[in-house]
Amino acid sequence: MLLTACGSIGLLPTSQLVQKAIALQLEQTQQQLQQKLDLDFQGFEIKKLSISEQKPLTIQSLPAFRVRGNYDLVIKLPKRRLTQLQQPFEIYLQVQQEGKTWRLLLPERVNKDTQPIWHSYLIL
Repeated sequence: MLLTACGSIGLLPTSQLVQKAIALQLEQTQQQLQQKLDLDFQGFEIKKLSISEQKPLTIQSLPAFRVRGNYDLVIKLPKRRLTQLQQPFEIYLQVQQEGKTWRLLLPERVNKDTQPIWHSYLIL
C-alpha cells in the first residue's frame, strides 16, 4: 500500500529537489575534504542534471526513492574552475509523513553483514 501512495505523481522527487539533495551531499563531502587537504573551495555548481531512475521503496516505514542519474559538476577554486562531466549519482530521498518536506538519507554500513544505519538530513 505504501508503494502505491509513494508512486503517485504528486510525491515524485523533482529535478530541483534532487539537485538540492546532491548539493547537500556535496557540501558535506566538501567540508571533509577542505579539512583533510587544506583546500580553499569557493563553492560548486551542478549543471545538466539527468535522472535515469526513480525507484520507490520503503525505508524505516516511510516511503522513499532511490534516484540515479548523472550531472556535470563545476568546482570553484580561488584561481580556477574544475569541471567534471557526467558524474554518476545515487541518492535516497524520503518524503515525510505529512508529505510537505523531503529528507536526504545517507546509508552508513558498519560492516557488509548488517543493515545500514540511515542518517537523515532535511532538504531546504
